[in-house]
Amino acid sequence: MSDMNIEQAINARGKAFFASIRGEAPSIFNKGFWTGKVMDWAMQNEDFKVQLFRFVDVLPYLSSADALQRHIEEYFTGGQAGDIPPVLKWGAEKSGILGGLAAKVMGKAIRSNIEGMARQFIVGETTKEAVKNLVKIRKDGFAFTVDLLGEATVSEEEAQAYRDGYLEVLEAIAREQGSWKPLGGAGGDLDWGYAPKVNVSIKPSALYSQSKPVDFEGTVEGILEKMRPIYRAVKAMGGALCIDMEQLKYKDATIELFKRLRQDPEFASYPHLSIVFQCYLKETERDIEEIIGWSKARNLPMGIRLVKGAYWDYETVVCKQMGWPIPVWTRKPESDMAFERCAKLILENHEMIYFQCASHNIRTISFVMEKAKALGVPEARYEFQALYGMAEPVRKGLLKVAGRVRLYCPYGELLPGMAYLVRRLLENTANESFLRLSFAEGEAEDRLLENPEETLEREKAQARKPRETEAGPEGLSPFANFPLADFTEKALREAFPAAIADVRRAAGGICPLVIGGKDVTTADLIDSVNPANPAEVLGRVCQAGVTETGAAVAAAKAAFPAWRDVSPKDRAAVMMRAAALMRERAVALSAMQVLEVGKQWDQAYNDVAEAIDFLEYYAREAVRMGAPRRMGREPGEKNHLFYEPKGLCAVIAPWNFPLAISCGMSAAAIVTGNCVVYKPSGLSSLVGRGLADIFKEAGLPDGVFNFCPGRGSVMGDYLVEHPDVSCVAFTGSMEVGLRIMEKAAKVQPGQVNCKRVIAEMGGKNAIIVDDDADLDEAVLAVAYSAFGFQGQKCSACSRVIVLEENYGRFLERLVKACESMKIGPAEDPRYSMGPVVDPGQQAKVKEFTEIARKEGRIVVERLAEGPGYYAPMVVVEGIRPEHRIAQEEVFGPILAVMKAKHFDEALAMANDSRFALTGGVFSRSPKNLEKARREFRVGNLYLNRNITGALVHRQPFGGARMSGVGSKAGGPDYLLQFVDPRVVSENTLRRGFTPIEDDDEWVD
Repeated sequence: MSDMNIEQAINARGKAFFASIRGEAPSIFNKGFWTGKVMDWAMQNEDFKVQLFRFVDVLPYLSSADALQRHIEEYFTGGQAGDIPPVLKWGAEKSGILGGLAAKVMGKAIRSNIEGMARQFIVGETTKEAVKNLVKIRKDGFAFTVDLLGEATVSEEEAQAYRDGYLEVLEAIAREQGSWKPLGGAGGDLDWGYAPKVNVSIKPSALYSQSKPVDFEGTVEGILEKMRPIYRAVKAMGGALCIDMEQLKYKDATIELFKRLRQDPEFASYPHLSIVFQCYLKETERDIEEIIGWSKARNLPMGIRLVKGAYWDYETVVCKQMGWPIPVWTRKPESDMAFERCAKLILENHEMIYFQCASHNIRTISFVMEKAKALGVPEARYEFQALYGMAEPVRKGLLKVAGRVRLYCPYGELLPGMAYLVRRLLENTANESFLRLSFAEGEAEDRLLENPEETLEREKAQARKPRETEAGPEGLSPFANFPLADFTEKALREAFPAAIADVRRAAGGICPLVIGGKDVTTADLIDSVNPANPAEVLGRVCQAGVTETGAAVAAAKAAFPAWRDVSPKDRAAVMMRAAALMRERAVALSAMQVLEVGKQWDQAYNDVAEAIDFLEYYAREAVRMGAPRRMGREPGEKNHLFYEPKGLCAVIAPWNFPLAISCGMSAAAIVTGNCVVYKPSGLSSLVGRGLADIFKEAGLPDGVFNFCPGRGSVMGDYLVEHPDVSCVAFTGSMEVGLRIMEKAAKVQPGQVNCKRVIAEMGGKNAIIVDDDADLDEAVLAVAYSAFGFQGQKCSACSRVIVLEENYGRFLERLVKACESMKIGPAEDPRYSMGPVVDPGQQAKVKEFTEIARKEGRIVVERLAEGPGYYAPMVVVEGIRPEHRIAQEEVFGPILAVMKAKHFDEALAMANDSRFALTGGVFSRSPKNLEKARREFRVGNLYLNRNITGALVHRQPFGGARMSGVGSKAGGPDYLLQFVDPRVVSENTLRRGFTPIEDDDEWVD
């Protein structure tokens, strides 16, 4: 059949389909009901829709009438939701002293209606209820696939419960299925003569709480371990299993686990295993081609359920945040076109692939039916699927014309059900939703049945001009963060072990100083070792004494005049070349950190990314600052302000962000025209030497950057007090920072500058967990913030303050999540936590563990075995603000859990610290989030996310109080600390004459 003829057939079938359901509407759009009225309002008002969906999301956590009414007021009054439906407005207006009773009554009604909305999409909250409704569904002529809600598991205990939930419902179905008559009037035990009566769908990531792209093999095997018993039970009852596709980060692992399960000797002869593919992903067509080829090569028949996709917003937003390519089609017609291409490919291979077409789009359904007819595909080789509770007219009409319709039936508790409900509401109310356009907007049938290729061309012709991006400084593109680690990329996963092996092959050599561009060796050597295996020496680092430090200062002083006079643009060019070199060597630079300081793969790679960002960002800022600024507009005078470098800068860097912070402080000093004497930490000097090599290769003149590792007790004070040093940039402990400030404040003989000290010091950072917080997110974020890189970050969470309403639930889940985390060497991606950096850190953590034992009740204490510097992972509850464990910085994997009666007390507890670096709040209360913005007095506050991993430009980093002095790193005023401003004023009036000035010469 020609393309023109098949389009005509599709159009005719689609119009007949519309005619058969005319006058009907899905219940969710029925304005005669509360749900329909609210949904209609949501589609007319975007602000209200946002607030409604957020309220739906938080509703299950609102256990009291007061909490419910408070959230109704916060979400639907004060203009946040724009215009709102009278039913919600009335409930809100009746709140307060006079209308408390009415408000509670209305609150109950709202809860009841929204819970009813959720139940519309859920086949049952209990196994008994689910099985009862599945029986009813079959009596109505529909097959089913049952899916257990609750995909977010934070611990292995929860993952085990998820598995057991499937086994429970399968056992209940097994007792009933013998009495079910086959659908379609077929004989035997199969629906329609060929399909198992029992069909189960499963989200794989929920079966293994430690699933993560970086640990591909561990993720696949961890899921398979729990999926095999489920599939075994499905097979025993003659059923079928379909593995759902979730977020992109799990895609490749999902495909691999499907392959392993399908070819497992126990199941290889059983063909009823399917996998889902999402057509909004650009890679899907290729993935389907590959798996069809795999199936044919092994003669393993399989099924494919084809969907458009349910995580479009998530995938788009996350990839934009991370700097990754957008993986989804950005226009709906492109997804529709991809669906039709993929459907054709599957139908062409119907001998091996059983096709499950999952769509409510009548154009899509018509295409599949006509394409199958044109290709001669037997009806026994494909079926249609629809979501339970959605598009009732479509599924009824489809049952009439196709006879083979399976409903996707989620079941489970209402709490996880709300997340599912929000996804369904988003689908229903999206501007381009087929259901919205056809049943709510009354779009013309011809437009709805249009070939998506034609729709796309029309949309492109009507598209608005793209929004212009912010311009960069002269000669430079706008700043963009370097993409963070994307371990869904196989090439990146495979590059890390190879790079780590390269580091080992080069290990053991001497690492000299670099002074005035020349290598300098000393007799004093320190071994740099792998903290996971201290017997492994990575290199022997020469240590500078007073003599070498003095030589480095002299070399910097000699290089300063020439470097000072280099134009900002040319200095910036060197930084840009250094950034380019780091881009090329990102994995190699990461591998050194993995071995030298014990950073996990993602932590190490993102540290390199931050270093690149500092180079790129400060280069642009220096060019922007480099042009003189006109001050004032009065005639007869010219005033301009410009900056010049301070001179020599001592950069004293930490080991925990060995490249990023070293590079950031050094780059800021260098790009503004200063020369640097760089003292890296003795624990990360090999990483520091890598920075020196990159600067040299980038063309930095000799003497501008001097690599000068040394013992602090020998050369630290000498460097800080040296009269030729005019600036000290330091990141490290509070104790050392305060000593530097004290030493720098004293004027030395021959000193001509007041020393500027820029110091980022410690933190005792708190996360508040409100009584309405999403615990799925809060538990994982707290655990990551506390134990990522063993808690060895100044931004790490060391206190979590939980409102008493949520305290028990949060603590229970946190404990189980921590017990599920794996501890071991950072070079193995299975492990979420590794050793601390040296014996001193190890001893300190052990000391504070005993303090914690005395002050509270330890609920988690885990210690990995092995030769490394492993310190215990500790969670201690019952801690009060006055306790040492709540006040003193440990810089290790110890987390204090504290209880607060209300949000104001939680804020007071969070602020009760001499540190003020980072903090976080998990809350779905707009009022409390706004209060936290005002009153949680830290340098970097994070709402509803983890509190580590600040990004250059987007989240300038730095705190106050004892957390440091100076402007925020990676921010617009950081470079000002390394320069002195000058103003030149010229009188242009001569004998009553002044020239006309060209203002364009000046930057305002």
